[in-house]
Amino acid sequence: MTSNNFDIETDVLVVGAGPVGLMLANLLGMYGQDVTLVEKLPELIDYPRGVGIDDESLRSVQTIGLTETVLPHTTAQHIMRLVNGRGKVIMTNEPKADEFGWPRKSGFVQPLVDRALFDGLDRFASVTAHFGHTVVDAVESADAVIATVEYNDGGTPAVKRIKAQYLVGCEGGKSPTRKRLGTTFEGQSPSTRWLVVDVENDPLGTPNVFLGADPKRPYVSIGLAHAIRRWEFMIFDHETDEQVTDKKFIYNLLKDHVPNPDELEVIRERVFTHHGRIAGTFRKGRQIVAGDAAHLMPVWMGQGWNSGVRDATNLAWKLSTVLRGQAGEGLLDTYEDERRDHAKAMIDLSLTLGAIIKPTNPVVVGARDATAAVLNLFPQVKSYFSEMRFKPMPRYTKGVVVDPTSAAAGTARARLTSKLIPVLTANNLNSSVGVQFIQPRVNTKGAQGIRLDDAIGKWWTVLAWGNNPKGMFSAEEIARLEALGATLVAVVPESQRRWAEERYSHDVTVVGDAEGRLKKWFDDRPTPVLFIRPDRFVAGACLAQDAPRTLAAILTAMSFKEGASHDARTRLHVA
Repeated sequence: MTSNNFDIETDVLVVGAGPVGLMLANLLGMYGQDVTLVEKLPELIDYPRGVGIDDESLRSVQTIGLTETVLPHTTAQHIMRLVNGRGKVIMTNEPKADEFGWPRKSGFVQPLVDRALFDGLDRFASVTAHFGHTVVDAVESADAVIATVEYNDGGTPAVKRIKAQYLVGCEGGKSPTRKRLGTTFEGQSPSTRWLVVDVENDPLGTPNVFLGADPKRPYVSIGLAHAIRRWEFMIFDHETDEQVTDKKFIYNLLKDHVPNPDELEVIRERVFTHHGRIAGTFRKGRQIVAGDAAHLMPVWMGQGWNSGVRDATNLAWKLSTVLRGQAGEGLLDTYEDERRDHAKAMIDLSLTLGAIIKPTNPVVVGARDATAAVLNLFPQVKSYFSEMRFKPMPRYTKGVVVDPTSAAAGTARARLTSKLIPVLTANNLNSSVGVQFIQPRVNTKGAQGIRLDDAIGKWWTVLAWGNNPKGMFSAEEIARLEALGATLVAVVPESQRRWAEERYSHDVTVVGDAEGRLKKWFDDRPTPVLFIRPDRFVAGACLAQDAPRTLAAILTAMSFKEGASHDARTRLHVA
């Protein structure tokens, strides 16, 4: 028993040991915070659910140092083919981009990846997990959240009281945390049901994904790692849940897909309904929601798991900064400012794709197929879909961002409007502020061919192309950067790396552009100085002489507390 009759006192109480709660606990543990993770189930869910992991999520996995344990459960470059009722491919989605350091799309086995995230918590003495624990109430005081937690102690019901600075609900679509916030959960819950069938020892053996826009019965067929195959079939209104989960019914569904349905090794079969909903607010006071607790989206884009990981990656560094006393709670307001619009965009896109796949009316289906045939005649249109450029990438126009033209704090326009010659002559006038920075391979004094994030560290970065970033700031501004915990990074052509290493001070990390991709990025954009946040999004981008005013605006945007000391680099804990 701790002081004041609390069983546990912690910085953050994370409710729910799904992927969002596990990622958040890993990130906060890495940042050195005390975390208590509680889960009402007796153990992790062990059956397949999500099937796709994207490049942004793999970058977060890289950040917490678990790529070696996660990658064995993935299949890179998951290709998706949309086929009509005759089996003709009407659209292929085959993105080859890797600007964030990882394949744009990979298949994965969620239970094994979730297990890797859970096992990763063992590295952090400040993180504890408790299964069979249900939060039944949470009450806020002036400086904390007091949670009442029920659990079984040797078969006898018992209660714990947990005091936390913040509570984050990651407990899914029926989130009690969201309900305590008293917020709305707006959107759609279409009546269409789907039957999921997962099997072992894949009877087909083909990789990738097929979306069957078949008017007789729309379906999905997905090849996953470790020889797991998933099918999803749309269920008609007159078909009951009991009927469609009968083995004979399932075998009849699969007779057009496999040679011998009777020989399948079924892992599970389950009926589910797609949802497209988003919470009216993601935070009230000291209680916050993330993942499915904040937004539910249909499976078509495979973004449920990934959107939740984006939430955790955005929220974790902000919570840690506030807990260290380096920023006011205004920083936490930016979590919803930045994440809500993108989550809503992914919901809308997923619903749209579902509307393309689900029609059973012959006239509608015929019009769809004819339109697709025409569009495929145009290479630019075809590549728009194949390269997945229709997917809305996160762009934060409000939050911890600074407009590169006006240096306005907390807001960032999508275009550069400066009249300076370097800007007017640039190839690309799209602002890099509010978007995720690229991650090519680079060289350093101690390593060759590593990913950029592994070279620059896991917290704030001031990155300058071809220049010494330390020379851009006064002694007072350098002190602020040290308080922020920022790493100063000079990026130079590989041919200049040794020269820069000899001349720049020891507290400047010199990175050699091993592939020329960084030079290409800066060639096209008139913003050679970047302020990169811990979640790898660009908070500020400017010319060298504008670096001091950009720094000042960033500190304002994040509600930074002057005079606060910072030990972020020494508190990062990754074994």
